[in-house]
Amino acid sequence: MSAFLVLKFLHVIGAAVLLGTGAGIAFFMLMAHRTRDARTVAAVARMVVIADVVFTATAVVAQPVTGVLLALEAGHPLTSGWIVVSIALYLWTGAWWLPVVWMQARMRRIALVAAEAGQPLPPSYHRLFRMWFVCGFPAFAAVMTIIWLMITRPALDLF
Repeated sequence: MSAFLVLKFLHVIGAAVLLGTGAGIAFFMLMAHRTRDARTVAAVARMVVIADVVFTATAVVAQPVTGVLLALEAGHPLTSGWIVVSIALYLWTGAWWLPVVWMQARMRRIALVAAEAGQPLPPSYHRLFRMWFVCGFPAFAAVMTIIWLMITRPALDLF
């Protein structure tokens, strides 16, 4: 198998992991939140934080490496408009994702404390959840746009 196909395979798998893990985490956190049960939220948030570390963080590191190598192998200049926009959107996504990871860990701790005390989820959890929920939209939209750019490679003259 050629280096190009190996890199393309790894890059596509990385994109699938980013999109799939992000969508899965959002779904499970939302479903746990809807129960309003501190024990459920604590348990789900614990798994979500682990999934973000194991899957998302790994893909976050692998994507730019495989992307740059793939572009070079395919002969695409890194200054191509669609690549520049993809990189900018990738950085934009990271700017939303990093706070979300912190929020998930914080929501997990708040829910765990509430569960251990037999208390409902406090207002601080609900405020954090709303912020977490809102932060997901720009990151998800950016990932979807990056995938579209990778597939279509439109001619974007930026320079």
